[in-house]
Amino acid sequence: MTVQAALRSDHADRLRDARLEAYATPIEDFHPGAPRLFQSDTIWPWFERLRKEAPVHYCTKAPIEPYWSVTRYHDIMHVDTNHAIFSSDVSNGGIMIRDVPPGYEWPSFIAMDEPRHGEQRKTVQPMFTPDHLDELAVLIRQRAAKVLDSLPRNETFNWVEKVSIELTTQMLATLFDFPFEERRKLTRWSDVSTALPKSGIVSSEEERRRELADCAETFGRMWKARQAEPGRDLISMMAHSEATRHMTPDNLLGNLILLIVGGNDTTRNTMTASVLALNENPAEYQKLRDNPALIETMVPEVIRWQTPLAHMRRTALQDTELGGKTIRKGDRVVMWYVSGNRDEEVIETPDAFIIDRKRPRIHLSFGFGIHRCVGMRLAELQLRIVWQEILKRFDRIEVVGEPKRVYSSFVRGYESLPVRIPG
Repeated sequence: MTVQAALRSDHADRLRDARLEAYATPIEDFHPGAPRLFQSDTIWPWFERLRKEAPVHYCTKAPIEPYWSVTRYHDIMHVDTNHAIFSSDVSNGGIMIRDVPPGYEWPSFIAMDEPRHGEQRKTVQPMFTPDHLDELAVLIRQRAAKVLDSLPRNETFNWVEKVSIELTTQMLATLFDFPFEERRKLTRWSDVSTALPKSGIVSSEEERRRELADCAETFGRMWKARQAEPGRDLISMMAHSEATRHMTPDNLLGNLILLIVGGNDTTRNTMTASVLALNENPAEYQKLRDNPALIETMVPEVIRWQTPLAHMRRTALQDTELGGKTIRKGDRVVMWYVSGNRDEEVIETPDAFIIDRKRPRIHLSFGFGIHRCVGMRLAELQLRIVWQEILKRFDRIEVVGEPKRVYSSFVRGYESLPVRIPG
């Protein structure tokens, strides 16, 4: 048995056991937001059962405050596009299943309601126009080529560290015009800002506060410098826009963390997921090698299959009804994008990874409505170019060990993926 076959067999065994547990557990006891289910990649039968039996489910058995789970595609769309009823504002708890901890209530435009949301979001949109993306594409290709050419042959290495983190962090440094030699600070701040206490990323809340204070101080200095001498970067855009130039330090930090996490997690984790998905589906990998033009549809399929941000949370501003259930004002409502992307009623054979799907972009991974990811085209561009350059160089990239997944029900990510490039 090959390494890849053994890994697929082990994963199938875990899923079988998870299915038995999910269907043996009373549905009123479900806590689909348990991070352990995401770290072990055994969430799928739990969400499958919820979509079938309780697509709008009220969880009262979690170690956090009760929450509603919305698991079907069309119900998620309803919540995501009705911002007058469902708030994302940090003052109402924010965008993650857990309320924002005291002392971390940093407003960002994704965690704002209208009109402030739209005003601040418009400030950074010019970074992601087609013309600017064309400019960035040249740089992305140069950097991808350099990183890929440096990879070892016939030895095991961590794809996350050598490729995914490196390329995404380089792009983040460019977007912020951040000191290039210190770019790994951006990755660290992204990880620290979203880490759960049991993740092992930070040892204490004191450590988290200390590191994010360093983030705030660093960008505070950059802010002052760009006020005096602007460039073509996100800091300059915010420092000279009427909607953002008078932001409080907390608002600045909130937007910075949003842009760092958004620019890091989506691309970094789909870049890793693409290698994993193709190894788990060797026929699709062969299809891609035979026809590299399929990169165009493979990229959105990877983003659907991975769903790098598993959920977004809203808070009900009024009593409302969804799926026959009454949601009360003040209730937290969790849109499980990761479940909507596997909804059998909308996506044919949703558990399969199919790189030439006819409608690959109907996925929910970027959200919908006013909060749809502002950088989604850049994320797609990076992934597309990386795979164009991979196929020029390598016949295959082999996964040779289990991926280590992040302990989180928000970020669906990877700490490591052991791979080998034969040749």
